[in-house]
Amino acid sequence: MNRPLTALFAALEALLVVGIGIGIPLVPLTFLWAFQYGLQLDWTVFWRASADIWILGHGGDVLLTLDPVTVLLVGFEGAGKPFVVSIAALGFALLTVLLAMRAGRRIAETPFVRFGTAVALVTFGLLALGIVLSSLHRFARPSLWQGALFPTLVFAIGLFVGVAVTRHRLERMPAMGGATGRQGGAATRPGRIRSLWLDQPVVQRTVLAQGLRGGAAAVTALVAASGILLTLMIVVNYGQVVALYEGIHAGVLGGIAITLGQLAFLPNLVIWTASWLVGPGFAIGTGSSVGPLGTSLGPLPAVPVFGALPAGDLAFGFLGLLVPVVAGFLAGVAVRPAVLRGIRNNPPGASPLGSLVVTGIAIGVVGGVLLGLLAWVSGGAAGPGRLADVGPDALLVGLFAALEFGVPAIIGLLAGRPPRSR
Repeated sequence: MNRPLTALFAALEALLVVGIGIGIPLVPLTFLWAFQYGLQLDWTVFWRASADIWILGHGGDVLLTLDPVTVLLVGFEGAGKPFVVSIAALGFALLTVLLAMRAGRRIAETPFVRFGTAVALVTFGLLALGIVLSSLHRFARPSLWQGALFPTLVFAIGLFVGVAVTRHRLERMPAMGGATGRQGGAATRPGRIRSLWLDQPVVQRTVLAQGLRGGAAAVTALVAASGILLTLMIVVNYGQVVALYEGIHAGVLGGIAITLGQLAFLPNLVIWTASWLVGPGFAIGTGSSVGPLGTSLGPLPAVPVFGALPAGDLAFGFLGLLVPVVAGFLAGVAVRPAVLRGIRNNPPGASPLGSLVVTGIAIGVVGGVLLGLLAWVSGGAAGPGRLADVGPDALLVGLFAALEFGVPAIIGLLAGRPPRSR
């Protein structure tokens, strides 16, 4: 495959990622335009709505201004003033990352990896800029630079991960000697990084590596438990969710569109559930609180999934705090053998117990930072008035998580026979 074909292939991969992402909201909205509105409205309205949803899904802000009729229907204080919607429907960002990883894997198998990667990034960036420019309107105006930059950054993350994983796999395959030979010069930089890493003392490398591993494992376990808990809450409160669907009177196509929108926010809801388990909980509007010890809510938008929210005081809600504690303890137990192997190579006078404690602290710090970042990207402004504050407090979530991961991780690391250095 020569350079022109590689460029065409990479550009088509980027186009496919953009097309799938923006097609998810556009297809149901087009059906609404055709069947529910009888082709009476301008189709570009639905295109702009799909573009705004896609931009929001990647973290871009959109400045909205409601018309007078909608202001009367909404009834929120300050609904007539322009307001910013900044909450990201993370399902779109997650989809872009996964599709970009697939594109990166395919581009990494071509002879011109760097060239193809650059073409894919430039193509995606130009498409994102075109989408933003085509969606500008006096009632809905997305941020020009955020709409072009943020989706491209999300795409770049997945693309680089896909390329790196595939190139690493190809370099480890003896049968692919030709492929590794073509990219041998490009592998020198990772080789330098690896040599710098190996020059560090064994104990320091072990503590840092296992701290990262344990912190990521603790967050992964907590997020998995949050997904299970969210599913149970929806099942238990299924009647309330259905009642909200019926109260909307959106019809079949409208119900499908609402369901797809809620699925786009599913990663946000899982992260909010994790914040609930950690302790600080989350807010759906200024002055509201949804936490393990009780729920205090004001007027809510008619979103069916909100029917699964717990109501009132919870007698045993504090038991949810055990989930991050158990996750931190298991993370400490899981990385203990690897830390002990590193301790055996301790220089004389080094403290084995100190290395274990520092590893537990690292697990807490890494877990707190990761969960705090997830809480930060999952929240934002969702509407006018009190809806300008939706989601968890990222700082509180990070601090609580660091404590609830770190202390149990230290206990898990210290459990068992005390280690002895050589």
